Amino acid sequence: MGFKCGIVGLPNVGKSTLFNALTNTASAAAANYPFCTIEPNVGQVPVPDERLFKLAKIAGSKEIIPTQLSFVDIAGLVRGASKGEGLGNQFLANIRETDAICHVLRCFEDDDITHVDGRVDPVSDAETIEVELMLADLESLEGRIHGLGRRVRGGDKEAIAIMALIDKIIPLLKDGKPARIVDVKDEEEAKVLQGMQLLTGKPILYICNVDEDSAAEGNAFSTAVAEMAAKQGAGCVIISAAVESEIAQLDNDAEKAEFLETLGLGQTGLARVIRAGYDLLELITYFTVGPKEARAWTITKGTKAPQAAGVIHTDFEKGFIRAETIAYNEYVTLGGEQGAKDAGKMRLEGKEYLVVDGDVLHFRFAN
Repeated sequence: MGFKCGIVGLPNVGKSTLFNALTNTASAAAANYPFCTIEPNVGQVPVPDERLFKLAKIAGSKEIIPTQLSFVDIAGLVRGASKGEGLGNQFLANIRETDAICHVLRCFEDDDITHVDGRVDPVSDAETIEVELMLADLESLEGRIHGLGRRVRGGDKEAIAIMALIDKIIPLLKDGKPARIVDVKDEEEAKVLQGMQLLTGKPILYICNVDEDSAAEGNAFSTAVAEMAAKQGAGCVIISAAVESEIAQLDNDAEKAEFLETLGLGQTGLARVIRAGYDLLELITYFTVGPKEARAWTITKGTKAPQAAGVIHTDFEKGFIRAETIAYNEYVTLGGEQGAKDAGKMRLEGKEYLVVDGDVLHFRFAN
């Protein structure tokens, strides 16, 4: 699967510059005026994972297929967006379809780049956007009550479950609290909440856009954001969109590595965003490896083998028999599948097996 992140924030915080750099494209216009993004831009990038290349080399795979990450660049929101201010809430629907929200916050001073509120205060900016998302969720839920009421009176179980959650969430929103903190009673109710696609029900990753000199250690602005994120249980990453733009223009990996080293950075912003996103959403990766291709697959932590197989094809899940499983380290250390078999390190796992990050799997299924 991979995952899909909606990039949001106030105008002129560096969303489109960051989007361009992360996706290594120039498809999103980056300009110093509000609302330069007037259509959501979607970019897909391969998720970097050195393990995949090591596996492919051992297996002699002809093709390497990483999992994909999608970024959706949403136009800058402003205070009052939920009521039609700025470009209004026409872009909020695009956020509903994402797995997580990447909230870009301006954490740099620059007299040449205007701020819509005339000052740099990333924590206040975060609160502004959060309020707009809460107001949009409140409007959405209140608009659904009438239609659900008829279904509830008719005994519709799905409507009853949704209405029970709405009754919990609306008071939270009115109290200035996001839907993500609602107390769900069980896994089934959690699925209902996810299906409601509430903006404030999604996990948040704060991206602190700092100046180049602060790219490695951050600054006072990013420290304040990190403290806020910790209180919320949200993710937080420090990135310099300017630095990422420079990296994106370099021709090869050696040049990129050298440039990163001069700045005291061990990896690109893309890699850090992906790692933080995976941690936030509790995602893991398993691999399928053979002479034809080596491929990475993204699943949620705690996924059982049949459901992991279903990510490849629904028939794999329906007809699941077993999963031939080799741990990544053993696959590499023992020189591949045959070496693992000879050493007795290939395991046959059944329907209750919880896939582990790095597993190399081969599924057996009945047609």
